[in-house]
Amino acid sequence: MATAHVVYATITGNNEDVADIITEQFEDLGIDVTETEISQTDVTVFSDVDICVICPYTYDEGALPEEGMDFFEDLQELDLSGKIFGVAGSGDVFYEDDYNVAVDKFADAFKKAGANQGSNAVKINLEPDEKDIDALDHFTNELASKIN
Repeated sequence: MATAHVVYATITGNNEDVADIITEQFEDLGIDVTETEISQTDVTVFSDVDICVICPYTYDEGALPEEGMDFFEDLQELDLSGKIFGVAGSGDVFYEDDYNVAVDKFADAFKKAGANQGSNAVKINLEPDEKDIDALDHFTNELASKIN
């Protein structure tokens, strides 16, 4: 059975919602999935699964989640060769050029660790709506399709 781990960072609860949507879709696809909050998670959990997902928020003017800084640094030091990754996050278009940049920074960190991007990143403005849920389901299905 394929395995996945979904890690989220949230202030407003929106990214926990994003993580819940992804986790539920993995479950529907028969994938053994675990979901955890970033400050309660050791980055090495990604060494033990097929699919690695992060749902980060972007703080203020493009900053990464404070509680996720160690995780972010450690992620780049891992060897995740052969692993599939995806990044999806909620942000606020109010921040314009800094909108959801944590999503891109985490994708780059996964690439540095040698993981393969299984789906394009998903960026959501604020709370996920029906269109966003469809995009997240597509994202999750694409990640799952890369496992074989």
